[in-house]
Amino acid sequence: MENSDFIKAGKVSAQAKNYALSLVKEGAEILEIAKKIEQFIYDKGCKLSFPVNVSVNETAAHNAPKLDDKTKLKKGDLVKLDLGAQYNGAVTDCAVSVSVGKSDENEKLIEAARKANEEAVKMATPGTNTADIGKKIQEIIESYGFRPIRNLTGHGVGIYEVHTSPSIPNYAIKKGVPLKKGQIIAIEPFSTNGAGLVYESKNSEIYGVISSIPSRAYSEVLNYIKKEFKTLPFSKRHIIEKFGKLKASIALKSFLVQKIIQEYPILKEKEKGKVAQWENTVIVDNKPKVLTH
Repeated sequence: MENSDFIKAGKVSAQAKNYALSLVKEGAEILEIAKKIEQFIYDKGCKLSFPVNVSVNETAAHNAPKLDDKTKLKKGDLVKLDLGAQYNGAVTDCAVSVSVGKSDENEKLIEAARKANEEAVKMATPGTNTADIGKKIQEIIESYGFRPIRNLTGHGVGIYEVHTSPSIPNYAIKKGVPLKKGQIIAIEPFSTNGAGLVYESKNSEIYGVISSIPSRAYSEVLNYIKKEFKTLPFSKRHIIEKFGKLKASIALKSFLVQKIIQEYPILKEKEKGKVAQWENTVIVDNKPKVLTH
């Protein structure tokens, strides 16, 4: 595992994040935002850690716009841009939130998540218990009058793996684990004015390979998925662009039935509260190194 690969991927993620912020404006289509960010990452010499997520208001995560998505941003929306570049399989993951137009509530939610991330990142030192990070995140978000989302967590990242151990809680848990020097983790607080819980909504058309078994039918589609994405998440949109809608749809349905791939659900806040997210990938060290700034 070469840290230089993670550093390169982190640098591109940071650039893509800054570019993404420039795309958020009233009337912008979320599909076009996602496609432009993904192309930016490819143009910088990296591939995707996962499909770019553009999640709005009570949608917390896993909203990768579909090819027929005509959703346009409107004034007052709270938008989460979750993205990651990977280089030679070295995965990085980051997210920012932005308000469409001025909104005091949106700005306060965003500031709560951003500040919680900032303070939690400082704690990414060897020996720090993940429970203490969760406690700090909860304290900061609650100090703004909001709740952290308790059933979403930060996580480790690895080679062709977006979610590895350890889990980084967003609230005070009874027992965590100590961080180890050199671990690469993604810290991602979510703040909400809702219940502080998400539920699984409709399907996202984001998939991941979970089995190495071959498929006799549509083997060229499966071979492409395994070559291009390995074990990383991908979007149905990406497969349609390569093979056409009919072939992609039938192939993916077949792979789901055979349990070769799984689909991830869109995650929404339980009480339809607005959600803000702020995330960075960090190398655990005596002086934590943030890769995605």
